[in-house]
Amino acid sequence: MEDMQTGSGKRVLLVGGTGSIGRATAAALIADGHEVTALVRPGADTSALQACTLVSGAITDASDRRAALSGGFDTVISCLASRTGAPQDAWAIDYQAHSDLLKDAQEAGVGQFVLLSAICVQKPLLAFQKAKLAFEEELQASGLTFSIVRPTAFFKSLSGQIDRLKAGKPFLVFGNGELTACKPISDADLGTYIARCLVDAGLQNRVLPIGGPGPAITPLDQAEMLFDLLGQEPKIRHVTPRLLDAIIGALSLAGRVSRKAAEKAELARIGRYYATESMLVLDPATGRYDADATPEFGEDTLREHYRKLLQGEIADDRGAHAVF
Repeated sequence: MEDMQTGSGKRVLLVGGTGSIGRATAAALIADGHEVTALVRPGADTSALQACTLVSGAITDASDRRAALSGGFDTVISCLASRTGAPQDAWAIDYQAHSDLLKDAQEAGVGQFVLLSAICVQKPLLAFQKAKLAFEEELQASGLTFSIVRPTAFFKSLSGQIDRLKAGKPFLVFGNGELTACKPISDADLGTYIARCLVDAGLQNRVLPIGGPGPAITPLDQAEMLFDLLGQEPKIRHVTPRLLDAIIGALSLAGRVSRKAAEKAELARIGRYYATESMLVLDPATGRYDADATPEFGEDTLREHYRKLLQGEIADDRGAHAVF
C-alpha cells in the first residue's frame, strides 16, 4: 500500500460499508490502492469487506466513532442512510449521526469527507430529505474538502416488480406511466465514482448529481424491457396517484393519536414522492426536471441488470429499495 506522502493511496474510514453501495465503494477503493477501514455494526455481514480493516462499533456511539478515527485517516466516506426514512430515524442517522461523525473527524485531523446523499434533496418535501440537506449544508460549511454525491435511481430500486411479472401479473405504473423518469446507476459504477472523489480535484468541493448512462427511463420503459426479456406480451395496469393521497390522508388522521400510523403516513408520502417526482436534475428556474442536464457515468445498463436477475446470474439485493 502506498503511503499518502509518496503515492496516491489514502487512508480511508468507510461507514455504511455493509450496504450494497458501501460494498461496491469498498471494492473500488481497494482496487485504486487506498487503505480502507470500515466501521461496522456488531454482527453485520462483513463477508464482502475482507480486504478492509474492520472495526466493530455503532455510528451513534461517540466512543465507537472516536475509537475508529483514532488510527488516523485522510478521508471519511459515508454510504450510510436511515433504514426507513421515517422522521425519527432520518434525523437520528441522516443528520445527527453524520453531524457527530463530521465533528469527530475534524477533531481527528481528517481533511476530506465524501458523502453519499440523494438527488431528491433538490425538492425537500420529506423528513429524510430535509435531514440529508441539513447535513449537506453543515458539511459544506465545515472547511473540509468535500464531495456530496447525489445519485439518481439505483438498479435495485427499479427491480421490485419482477416477481409479479413472472407470476403473470401486470406491471403497475402511476398515471400514464410517464410521470417520472430517471437515469439509474449501478452500485459498481457508483462505487467507482465515489472512489474517484478522493483524487479528482474536479469532483471536490462540489455537489455532484450523477446518473448512469442515458437516455432517461420512464416506468413504461422499464416495463417494456422486462416484458421483452421475459418474452411476454406487455400487460400494464395504471394506478392513479390519488389512491396514495387517500391512503396518506387516512393514515395522517390516525397519526394524530397513533405514532405507528404517523410513521406509516410518512412512508406513504415517500411512496407518493417517488411515484410522481423524477430522479433527474431539477432546473430551479423552471421547476422542471432536465434529463439533458443530468450527468452520466459508467457503462452498466438497467436492461443488462434485469437480464442478469432473470437468468439468476445475480441475486435480488433490493433490501429496503422495493418499490412494490
